[in-house]
Amino acid sequence: MAHWAEIDESNIVLRVTVGDNNSLDEGYQWLIDNLGGTWIKTSYNAVNGKRRNPETNEITDEPGFRKNFAYIGYKYDEELDAFIPPKPTEGNWELDETTCSWVEQVQP
Repeated sequence: MAHWAEIDESNIVLRVTVGDNNSLDEGYQWLIDNLGGTWIKTSYNAVNGKRRNPETNEITDEPGFRKNFAYIGYKYDEELDAFIPPKPTEGNWELDETTCSWVEQVQP
């Protein structure tokens, strides 16, 4: 299966759908022809910059495709080529560009 995230003009994920992995070009073209919008491929096995082994569910040392699986509300960053979750509202958070996850900065 291939997963695709639809993004809006601000690169915010609106929805995620599944397509046929055997024909990515046709699957992508079907999305464009039938649903319109802008679609970016995402991987269900990408977690905090790492790849999850789908057979064992363990996080590997391999890089995750586009850092994170795209969920509704995530933002696609073109420079990092990554899906980034929304920033937490409470606390002082900084984006770790290696994992594309938010890390809380503890004040001394």
